[in-house]
Amino acid sequence: MSLMSKLLSTTLIATLSLSAGTSESDLKDYIKNHMVKSPRVKVSSVDIIDKQTLDAPKGWEAYFVNIHADIQKSSTVTDKVTVPETVFVKDGFAVPSIINMKTGRDFKMDLKPDLTANIYDEKHLFVGNKDAKHKIVIFSDPQCPFCQKKVPEIYKAVKANPETFALYYYHFPLLRIHPVSDIITRVMIIEQEKKNFDKVIDLYSLKVDAREVNATKVLAQIKKDFKIDLTEADLDAKKVADELKYDKDIATKSMISGTPTIYLDSKWDKSRDAYKKFISDDNKSSDEKK
Repeated sequence: MSLMSKLLSTTLIATLSLSAGTSESDLKDYIKNHMVKSPRVKVSSVDIIDKQTLDAPKGWEAYFVNIHADIQKSSTVTDKVTVPETVFVKDGFAVPSIINMKTGRDFKMDLKPDLTANIYDEKHLFVGNKDAKHKIVIFSDPQCPFCQKKVPEIYKAVKANPETFALYYYHFPLLRIHPVSDIITRVMIIEQEKKNFDKVIDLYSLKVDAREVNATKVLAQIKKDFKIDLTEADLDAKKVADELKYDKDIATKSMISGTPTIYLDSKWDKSRDAYKKFISDDNKSSDEKK
C-alpha cells in the first residue's frame, strides 16, 4: 500500500458511532463525511463490495468497502486512491476490527468478500474446463516465494483434473517488495494473450534479483532461460498496461492485500489447500507417482 493509501486507512482507527438501525447508505455517508479526519483527505465516494454476518460474536456484520479519495500531496498535486477496508457494524455502532481477547484472533484477518461472477471470464481462464464444478482463482506475484511453490502446484493439479477444476489467474505484483515483478508480469500478460499458459507458469522459476529494474537485462535472461523473445516496447504497449491495471482493480475490489490469495468456488481459501479434497484418490495416487 502506498504512503497516501496508509494516510487514508489509518484514519479508521477511531470507533465510529452511527445512528441506531444503520443502513448501507448511513454507513456510506458516515465514511464519506465524518470518518476521515485528515484535512489532506477528501473522500469522494464509497462502494460497499459485500457484507457477511458473523456467527460469533453474534449480531455483528462485516462490511467490505472500497473508499475512493483525493489526497492533497501539495498545493498543486492531488492523488486519487482507492483503499479497501473492512468495517464491523452492530446496533448502530461500527468498529474497524474485532479481536478475541483470549486468543488474539483478529476477525479482520480472517474475512474477505466472496468473489462475483465477473471474475470468471475467458481471458483469465488458464487451465481446466470452464464448466467444471469447482473454480479456483489465484491472485499472485511471480517473485513471491510462497507463490513460486504454490501456483505451479495448483496449475499442475488442475491440468491433471480438467473436468474437476477451472483455474482463473489474476496478476498482483507486489512492487514495493519485488520491483522486478513489473517486468516479469508484463511478459506473463503477453504470453497469456498468446495462450502460452505453460510459459506463464514457467516464469515462476526465473532466478533474478527482486530489486532489478533494468528491463533489458531481465528480458535477456528470460530469452536465455525460456526462449521468450520480447522487447521493452512490447512491455510498454498500452494493451499490456490496460490488462495489468484491470487485474489490479479487480484485486482492490476483492480486498486483496497479499499473495498468493486463493479462492475456491468464490470463497477465500485461507489454507490454500482446500482444492485437494476434490481430487479423486486415483488422481492423487497418479500425481504422487510423478
